[in-house]
Amino acid sequence: MDPTSYFTIGSSCETEIVIQKSRFICHAKPTQTESEAQAFIKEISKKYWDAAHNCYAYRITDLIQKASDDGEPSGTAGRPMLDVCAHKQLQFTTVVITRYFGGIKLGTGGLVRAYSHGASAVLEKAGIVQSIPLQAFTLQFSYTFMGKMEYELHQTNWYLESPQFTDHIQWVIWVPLEDIQTFESKVLIWTHGQAHFKKGRIAYKNIPLRS
Repeated sequence: MDPTSYFTIGSSCETEIVIQKSRFICHAKPTQTESEAQAFIKEISKKYWDAAHNCYAYRITDLIQKASDDGEPSGTAGRPMLDVCAHKQLQFTTVVITRYFGGIKLGTGGLVRAYSHGASAVLEKAGIVQSIPLQAFTLQFSYTFMGKMEYELHQTNWYLESPQFTDHIQWVIWVPLEDIQTFESKVLIWTHGQAHFKKGRIAYKNIPLRS
């Protein structure tokens, strides 16, 4: 199956909110596997061992996801956090919210709002990105075409490494999978059919989403 793009978070992040004297310490982290997610949850739970609750939600894929209320009333913490992740279509993402009880009960509706708000806040701070698969190509062509290639390639949305200068030009270009045919045909036009292509690996690049 061909690789596809997905949404995730750009970095690990922490934020805190206070509601009715209860502290909600919110953590989010990109996690590539369920094992990574569980290790992160364990790390946060150990750090805040004295807290009333360490609730979590992780969503690795549509099929691999889990949530825990960790002692809060059923459905008031983990599930709302997971719903926030699902609404944002996030994958490979784990959220842990630690609560230090402030003495005032929030009620089920208040808890749902608090944990939803905490998850949204930490995810937005972490930054939502679209991770897209790119195909690497190593181009080889003569110096004759360098001016044309440099101009044309910088007009595209492809990702350019620094060119290497030997007895010819060697340039690694990363191209979105849907652009591969366009890329190959344009390079041949720009070099009058004299460029040589070497296909490399596929890797993902995170593109921040504009708010």
